Amino acid sequence: MKKGIVKFHDATVGMVYQIIGNDDKNKNGYFFEYNKEYIKNPIHGPISQTLPVREEPYRNEENLIPFFDGLIPEGFLLNVALKNWKLNEKDRMELLLSVCGNCIGAISIKRIESNESK
Repeated sequence: MKKGIVKFHDATVGMVYQIIGNDDKNKNGYFFEYNKEYIKNPIHGPISQTLPVREEPYRNEENLIPFFDGLIPEGFLLNVALKNWKLNEKDRMELLLSVCGNCIGAISIKRIESNESK
């Protein structure tokens, strides 16, 4: 599982993650969920108009959730990341976790290593 903490300004708002290879194919895909503390007090509101604050996780079976895909750089900056970090352009989750720790704007993504808890 690949996962990252989502911060909005300096507030931790939730987690984005990808599940692959699960025996139950209905549980595979890309997910975003707000953490319970942020749901109780959404000080900055939703991270996007397309992702209102709610308890249920957002899920996309096939592709990275469009809001998060839009955070990944394009053009020259993407090429620099691909070349220097030897990333696969088709692995959008890995790109998100590798290059979006300090995005332009209010959102940042910090990779959660596999030994850290959800």
